[in-house]
Amino acid sequence: MTTVEQLQESAPIGHDLSACDREPIHLSGAIQPHGLLLIVDAATLRTVAGAGDLEARLAPDWLDRPIAELIGQDIAALLRSADMGPGGTLRLAPVAGTEGPLEASLHRSGDMLIVELEPQPEPVRPAIEVLVGLERAAATFERAADLVQLCERAAVAFRQLTGFDRVMLYRFLDDGAGVVLAEDRAPGLDSFLNHHFPASDIPRQARALYVRNRVRVIPDAHYTPAPIRPESANQGGIDLSDVALRSVSPIHLQYLRNMGVEASASISIVRDGVLWGLVACHHDSPRRMDPELRAAARALASGLARQIRAQEEAESYRERLRLHAGEDLVTARLGGEQPIRVQLAQCGKELAELLDADGFALVCGDTVSREGHCPDDADLLRLAEWVDGQGGGLVVSRELSTLFPPAEGYAGVGSGLLGMPIDGTECMALWFRMEEVERVNWAGNPHKAVEVEPGAVLTPRASFESWSQIVRGRARRWTLEEVKAAHRLRGVLHDLRQRVRLRELNGQLSAANREQELLLRQKDVLMHEVNHRVQNSLQLVSAFLGMQARAVGDADLTSHLTEAQARLSAVALVHRRLYRDDQVEAVELSRYLDELMTDMRASLGADWGSALRVYLAPVLVPTGRAVDIGLITTELVINATKYAYPGTTGPITVMLEQHRANLRLIVEDQGRGKSGAGEGFGSRMMKALVGRLGGELAFEDNAPGLRVILTAPIEESGR
Repeated sequence: MTTVEQLQESAPIGHDLSACDREPIHLSGAIQPHGLLLIVDAATLRTVAGAGDLEARLAPDWLDRPIAELIGQDIAALLRSADMGPGGTLRLAPVAGTEGPLEASLHRSGDMLIVELEPQPEPVRPAIEVLVGLERAAATFERAADLVQLCERAAVAFRQLTGFDRVMLYRFLDDGAGVVLAEDRAPGLDSFLNHHFPASDIPRQARALYVRNRVRVIPDAHYTPAPIRPESANQGGIDLSDVALRSVSPIHLQYLRNMGVEASASISIVRDGVLWGLVACHHDSPRRMDPELRAAARALASGLARQIRAQEEAESYRERLRLHAGEDLVTARLGGEQPIRVQLAQCGKELAELLDADGFALVCGDTVSREGHCPDDADLLRLAEWVDGQGGGLVVSRELSTLFPPAEGYAGVGSGLLGMPIDGTECMALWFRMEEVERVNWAGNPHKAVEVEPGAVLTPRASFESWSQIVRGRARRWTLEEVKAAHRLRGVLHDLRQRVRLRELNGQLSAANREQELLLRQKDVLMHEVNHRVQNSLQLVSAFLGMQARAVGDADLTSHLTEAQARLSAVALVHRRLYRDDQVEAVELSRYLDELMTDMRASLGADWGSALRVYLAPVLVPTGRAVDIGLITTELVINATKYAYPGTTGPITVMLEQHRANLRLIVEDQGRGKSGAGEGFGSRMMKALVGRLGGELAFEDNAPGLRVILTAPIEESGR
């Protein structure tokens, strides 16, 4: 085999074979002649067309006969029990042919049923033997260490199963071309291992059929197609997508003959509904695959697809672990007090290693910082400006010069780029991968994939000699996991910027809080001084009233001054409690009244002090209402001492209780009861206070004595 080297830039390989892509290969109108085909009207179950040597191998009068008579099976009953939909295949019992038993299968195509008939192999391979072989192959697949070893073992297993001279594991690449990952072949055959095949070798519609019909066999590349007859029955084109006997494109037959292949089989490797690759089988002489062997190949390919998925997911998992470890390392370095651009510049080495890059650059405005192999500063500034104009998302390329032509000048260090704008900043993070000059071995010159002359018939390429191409301007591919890691890093940097901004705002807020606290402390000092002076003033006034009461010689005036002193004490006590407890909005009424009664015991003397009893339930009331209630309580107690027991002392009881949203203050004695109209200053004051509380005052007979009940809302009205 000769080798030709061509130095060139990366370019799409092969011609756009639109004629091949448009060829309706599923409507070929013919079958391969080693089998027979019967086309049946689904409504009448009578044959309307057929293909192959039906007269000699099945029945001379096959046309327009009931299908049940031709194959000796009740198709209607089978269809009712199987409920076969479009694309389904139903295995039938063997059919007696004139030259021996025929394997039979049934498909549905629109309003037609299609029956395939193939000669039954001799001897029939025991099912247990096939099953044991499949289990042995599956076990070897599970023990494969990586994808390459899995494909190597699969090539051996499929060759043992099918008996073909050469079996290749062929994987499709992103551009539609394919590469042979593994091969098992008979001695003396040339190798296609690691060779690439252009996308034009397998047109798009052929790939679609590979997904639908997983095994396609060509027992003899020199066959003459057997057309569907009568020709009028195929005017609209009968869809043969699910038919194993379907005749293939004559271009493909010539392709096989150009390769020196006499028989071939293609077994699809479908991963998650997508054609991942093929098991391509070649033989240097005609060779068939019976339906049982095709079913076994499909099962083995399904098992292989599952193991391929497991290997790829395991590799992806290992890569994710590596990337997450790198992200943790970078994140640990970030989050300091310095600006983000400074922190990123300090982590250049770790950021380059994170995405397995050869270099990392950070461009912030006109400032550039670099780590590893990167273009010059001027080139970086132009590149950052271009990346910024691409919509604000990640820019990922392994062939940067195809997107940004100026990058051709520094392809050696920057063929691969992953560019990422950092949100909220003028910075651009750029990862670079160096050019990797790649030698691609092709099975034939891909630039001569077809031979097209004006008016000539389209023909496949004739040469499959090894042809080498040196590809430049291309770097290692950025994996999906690496791109995801870049997105995660972008999110981390966004959060970091938010945290830095939050830290700045917290600093400003802390400064404002410190200033506010200073003002509050100054206010507290001022309020403390004011409270102290008010308290002193109240005490001074109370002392003056006491001194005046003792100095005056008039008994009535002394009594009035004593009452005024008691009222002032009620107000002063509330102020003292507020000043002491730092509570300005509410007062615990029971504690306030208890202290008020203690002060009154002292001012009334020992006799009245022992006669005054207090029973108070805890009730929290607004401060202003506490003052009013304290004044009312003081007035009621003073009245009891003045009028209940003339000239002597007796028991006086003060009670406080809560009932739902109201409070009840009760002052009772056991004296002579209510006397007089009560129109003095004290009575007028109590009436005004009760009205301000929104309550009511009731006088009841205590038998003996008087029971006065104040009922008022605990809260102010409207709160």
